[in-house]
Amino acid sequence: MMQDLFTEAREDLDDGAVLMRGFAVDAAAALLSDIAQVSALAPFRHLVTPGGFRMSVAMTNCGDFGWVSDRRGYRYDPIDPESGHPWPPMPVSFIDLAGRAAHAAGYAGFHADVCLINCYLPGTRLTLHQDRDEGDFTQPIVSISLGLPAAFLWGGKARTDKTRRYALHHGDVVVWGGLSRLNFHGIAPLKDGNHPIVGARRFNLTFRRAR
Repeated sequence: MMQDLFTEAREDLDDGAVLMRGFAVDAAAALLSDIAQVSALAPFRHLVTPGGFRMSVAMTNCGDFGWVSDRRGYRYDPIDPESGHPWPPMPVSFIDLAGRAAHAAGYAGFHADVCLINCYLPGTRLTLHQDRDEGDFTQPIVSISLGLPAAFLWGGKARTDKTRRYALHHGDVVVWGGLSRLNFHGIAPLKDGNHPIVGARRFNLTFRRAR
């Protein structure tokens, strides 16, 4: 029955890209607890772009690698530059849900080695970009939304392509790969609100295969 609900709530965004409504709802409590544990070891921070701009979204990582940005560029690093230690290990709840979501979207055998955790406050956004720092573009991206709703911007292969907006709610999961793996995407400025569990925040878990 649950699989039928997920099938009915499935929205195909493009060839290889799918939005699954509510897929992570049942796991949300465990995910939020593990986010707190990860961020206690590797606190959220505002990265700086190679051009010197401070990102409005606070970020941290867990897994074998972490995605980092500074004046030297964008890259994956096994060491947290703030602590000098490896990133926290990826929690079991993360590994399980990322694998199940990828499989449900048609990408069997996905094993993420990094999870980028973004924390959005009202007014913060993520500009259109491609996820292209990974070593293997045959592996999909799995993105999980928790907390306040957000407007997901889904574009094409070029930054100037027309974008579509999809409302993402607590527990929604987007997976993209294949022909859509390098599509531009982003998050519009987060609106004010108060989620009954998460408060005035939105967390996004993005699972990737860096190596």
